[in-house]
Amino acid sequence: MNLYYKELGTGKPLVILHGLFGSLDNWQTHAKRLSDYFRVILVDQRNHGHSNWSNEFSYELLAADLIELTDQLGLKNFYLMGHSMGGKTAMTFVQNFENRVEKLIVVDIGIKQYPMHHKEILLGIHTVSSSDMSSRSEAEKLLIPFVPDFGTRQFLLKNLYWKEKEKLAWRMNVAVLEQQMENILAPIPQKEVFTPTLFIRGEKSGYILKEDFSELEDVFPDSTIETIENAGHWVHAEKPEEFLNLVLAYLLR
Repeated sequence: MNLYYKELGTGKPLVILHGLFGSLDNWQTHAKRLSDYFRVILVDQRNHGHSNWSNEFSYELLAADLIELTDQLGLKNFYLMGHSMGGKTAMTFVQNFENRVEKLIVVDIGIKQYPMHHKEILLGIHTVSSSDMSSRSEAEKLLIPFVPDFGTRQFLLKNLYWKEKEKLAWRMNVAVLEQQMENILAPIPQKEVFTPTLFIRGEKSGYILKEDFSELEDVFPDSTIETIENAGHWVHAEKPEEFLNLVLAYLLR
């Protein structure tokens, strides 16, 4: 599958994967900073952003999409970073193509099965979809009862675009993402990988708990786990300076 991507900067390649309901646009601010040091490649995964839509979903498929893109770009050895769903794609990728990634960064996601916890967000997305909206502010008002957190709402609203005059639409395949939610939340194989890996977790997030540390270290023996205080799941957006300092310290050392 052809994936949409953007490039910034020069140097060692750093590929960045967004999370569920996201797009490469979520990472553009960080990419501008990182492009002072790296050739940054931001990627829209299938069914997100400007990439193609498909009825199929699995982390094996997302990893296959990425190897197709990196082959196309001639990337033989690069750094890889993924957040949430993108983190599971990244971990699956190194399990399948370990020799291609020099260092891996996984942002606030583990390898385990996660329970369904997107019901309210999906209800909000469907409410917006079924309403006639002429502005983003109207869409936000519709989302507030379902998504009270301001940061999460802003994250979702980045996916709205003007499909036609005075007609907003989601730039993601909501129907398939909802249908495939069980696969999105599924665990990845516990296949040991020796790629140097940094896990970055938010202190207030429930995605990587302290009891998960031993499992992560079993699968990724050459790994470090760092916690950013007073941050939730969108740790990179909530604490950008602390986050970027960890990323740069790890990749540049």
